Amino acid sequence: MQTSISITRGEVLQQMEGFVKSNMSTFLKSVEDSWQPADFLPDSRRDTFFDEVKELREKAGSLSYDLLAVLIGDTITEEALPNYEAWFHELDNINRDRNNGWAEWIRGWTAEENRHGDLLNRYLYLSGRVNMREFEVSTQYLINDAFDLGTANDPYRAFVYTSYQEQATNISHRRVGQLARTAGDDQLSKICGMIAGDENRHARVYKAFVSEIFKYDPSEMMLAFADMMKKKIVMPAHYMREMGVEMGKTFGHFTDAAQRLGVYTSNDYTDILDSLIHDWDIEHLKDLTGEAEKARDYVMALPNRLRRVSDRMPVPKLEYKFKWIS
Repeated sequence: MQTSISITRGEVLQQMEGFVKSNMSTFLKSVEDSWQPADFLPDSRRDTFFDEVKELREKAGSLSYDLLAVLIGDTITEEALPNYEAWFHELDNINRDRNNGWAEWIRGWTAEENRHGDLLNRYLYLSGRVNMREFEVSTQYLINDAFDLGTANDPYRAFVYTSYQEQATNISHRRVGQLARTAGDDQLSKICGMIAGDENRHARVYKAFVSEIFKYDPSEMMLAFADMMKKKIVMPAHYMREMGVEMGKTFGHFTDAAQRLGVYTSNDYTDILDSLIHDWDIEHLKDLTGEAEKARDYVMALPNRLRRVSDRMPVPKLEYKFKWIS
């Protein structure tokens, strides 16, 4: 495939539209074949509903404080989905025509992700351990405050971000599920496992987008990758807060809890970077400009730098009392 340093992002995305369209059946599951939140929760139509809720509450009672806090934070992140779709529609050069492959992907990805918050929200409500009003306040704050992911309106940077973030959420949900199983809550474990499966598949899709862009526009894609890593990938809920708490402060306490549990750590952040370097074969990219070569050198050296810093970071000891938890 011929590459060109003068090709525009719009031209690249236009050329990729056929790739997106033709692979949609592997990128997304059909609605008919998709799981739904109701598949994993007590059915209120049944006479056994209250018995099933009682059992759910008993098992939820075994979850540790930190684990419940991380689960709530993950749920708030998932509930803020309207922000993420709006962010996608603001990206430059994304064709929003209804039948375009890019528009079809954005709608389908949003529809699949929407189930995650719905399922976790209902579980938390039925668990009886959560102050739902405080939880809902945090969700409204997060949507209202929006976010700044450092991508501007650039699709290249956006796809680096989503490749990273989807892997991070896969790790977080999967590990919460593992801890839930250890605590005796098999139902929550299965819930988190299903969500993690979606996140893993979505991560593969976004990584595939970046791989394709590298074929058309390697230097600009390399520069975008390096720029995102220099800024550091922030999670979409980095402005998370509770009522009466300064914007972003609650997110810090949430990540502290995740670090203590080993749900998502600084080492995971570096491991994801390693996986992207490998999956995109950064070491062997060709036809890079001088500036892009320097960007590649920066990215290739970054994992070792991050690990040296991570090795010196203590596990957070301070425990915080979240308003979400009764």
